[in-house]
Amino acid sequence: MQQVNTKRVRLNSILNDPDSSSGRAFAIVIQLLIVVSLLGFSIETLPHLTAEARGWLRWLEIITVCIFSVEYLLRLWAAENRWKFATSFFGIIDLLAVLPFYIAPGADLRSVRVFRLLRLFRLLKLVRYSKAVRRFHIALNIAREELILFGTVSFIMLYLSAVGIYFFENEAQPMHFASVFHSLWWATTTLTTVGYGDVYPVTLGGRCFTFVVLLVGLGIISIPAGIVASALAKAREIEGK
Repeated sequence: MQQVNTKRVRLNSILNDPDSSSGRAFAIVIQLLIVVSLLGFSIETLPHLTAEARGWLRWLEIITVCIFSVEYLLRLWAAENRWKFATSFFGIIDLLAVLPFYIAPGADLRSVRVFRLLRLFRLLKLVRYSKAVRRFHIALNIAREELILFGTVSFIMLYLSAVGIYFFENEAQPMHFASVFHSLWWATTTLTTVGYGDVYPVTLGGRCFTFVVLLVGLGIISIPAGIVASALAKAREIEGK
């Protein structure tokens, strides 16, 4: 039993301690594999790839998935608290990066592996970024109730905007505003002030309504930024105490 615990401690050091030479080498290799797998995934999306190229990319995916799977199982086995690791941010990301390959080949979640690159902060000992992340976490906790309330109000405004423009524009543009659901696209782009211009009102009432929605949209963009900025200032004060 003592020997097993010693092996777990030693393995945990290799997997999670970039200060040791073996741990740093392991971390670098894994990060490089993540980059390679992301490049392989991106190359697969290119049109007119030959069957041979797709075959090589498929083998690359199989090899990287096998390595990531073994890594995940080793991290799970070596963790002091296995449930805590399995439900942690990195634990979930590590699992999502490989699980679809085995149980749902149609659900391609390889792109989530990009989040694993966040371990670079620890690898490169970027302490100031760790502090920044911690401050941001504190800020989100401070402003959580306000952000939830604001998110709910924003959803209500999105729905009401879709309903309003539907009533104004349905008869004039039945193709673009066929229903409230069709109108949600216009409401989303207008409230976020993106305004792609692919769908726009042509009636006087619709244009007046759009003006009001745009004013509301400016508030939707600016208010959360102010809430988070204020919370970050409070988080700095808390950290400085």
